[in-house]
Amino acid sequence: MAYLIRPMDDAAARAVITWRYAPPYDVYSFNGQEAVRRFLCAPANDYHAVYAGEEAQRQLAGFCCFGLDARVPGGNYAAPALDVGVGMRPDLTGSGHGHEFVGAVIAYGAARHRPLVLRATIAEFNERSQRVFSGHGFQPVQRFERITRPPRDFVVMLRAAD
Repeated sequence: MAYLIRPMDDAAARAVITWRYAPPYDVYSFNGQEAVRRFLCAPANDYHAVYAGEEAQRQLAGFCCFGLDARVPGGNYAAPALDVGVGMRPDLTGSGHGHEFVGAVIAYGAARHRPLVLRATIAEFNERSQRVFSGHGFQPVQRFERITRPPRDFVVMLRAAD
């Protein structure tokens, strides 16, 4: 599938904040929060919309972010790396699209930021996402509990950039 990644715009952000994920992934739902829409659209926050399909039938498939907002309070981020965060449209999750989706995001982020190392912080319960990132060469290097409420365990994964 072809992917196109563009800076987040208002239309994409409005769609993203309406997405509802089934438990236990419901922690990723934004519940229509207007403040989140504005945050996603602010260029300084480095959020991007990910579209899938050929040009005539391209649809919003997810989003990604790079930098500080891809981090989770409590993790050790002292080593330099490009932090990568992803979110896929709920109806596309768990159906084999993740590997190609994350691959497109990694390629885009690496071309745009030119990092030496890529880093992803993933909720420990989200084994699907961990498998997808592992499939792209990421290795777990740290486990920690988030310091904000509610507490949740996370895994930090690294890989060298190409």
